[in-house]
Amino acid sequence: MRNVPLARVDHLPAEVLPIATDYPPDTLLSWHEHRRAQFLYAATGTMLVETDDGAWTVPGERAVLIPPRVRHQVRMLDTQTSSLYIEPAAVPWWPAACRVVEVPALLRELLLAAADLDADYPADPRGSAVIALILLEAAALAEVPLHVALPHEQPFSGLCRGYLADPDLAVTNADWARAAAMSERMFTRRFRQLTGTSPASWRARARLLAAIPLLRHRTVTEVATLLGYASPAAFSYAFTRTFGTPPSTLKDR
Repeated sequence: MRNVPLARVDHLPAEVLPIATDYPPDTLLSWHEHRRAQFLYAATGTMLVETDDGAWTVPGERAVLIPPRVRHQVRMLDTQTSSLYIEPAAVPWWPAACRVVEVPALLRELLLAAADLDADYPADPRGSAVIALILLEAAALAEVPLHVALPHEQPFSGLCRGYLADPDLAVTNADWARAAAMSERMFTRRFRQLTGTSPASWRARARLLAAIPLLRHRTVTEVATLLGYASPAAFSYAFTRTFGTPPSTLKDR
């Protein structure tokens, strides 16, 4: 099924509904939730996924596992997706929070095949076998830590979400504490309680996540300069240390 709204087929008895969708550049799917679990694969482009609890960046040829009934929004940057909408009972192992995962070559090909299945595929032995193998493969995927936690409490939530939209290197702990009308020490202590990390470390990770969409069309040197790193080597080192892979691996494919 291609470019079919979920609402049109959600009532069908199939445990898994495979839907491929082509999105115009910079499409925002505003806050919503699904009854089913969602396996959302970016065949091209980059997806920015946000929930009440965190923000995940999903480069091309990766996927995000979204739990059922979790409110989220997604910004699609020149993205073609392959989604699987799955009855929760069929995936008891599904994570309780969003998770970005690597998608190996076999699973990519299976997702492409699933997109060509009709809504009545359960009656077709081949279609049923494709979906069954996808679920087996999906249960063993490796997580990629491309996310930051988001605090629920204001003004911390607003400051973090604003920074994700505009990750300015010049912002300091003192700036955030002043905006929150708190002492810097009190602000830092409360921020760490809410997110598990310091404000400075959080901002550094958020800036590195902001690099991922930029790497689709810019060189590592250009991105390092835009984000205020002293050199491309310093940027590459920070990126690799944080995410376990060099920025060159996330260039547009």
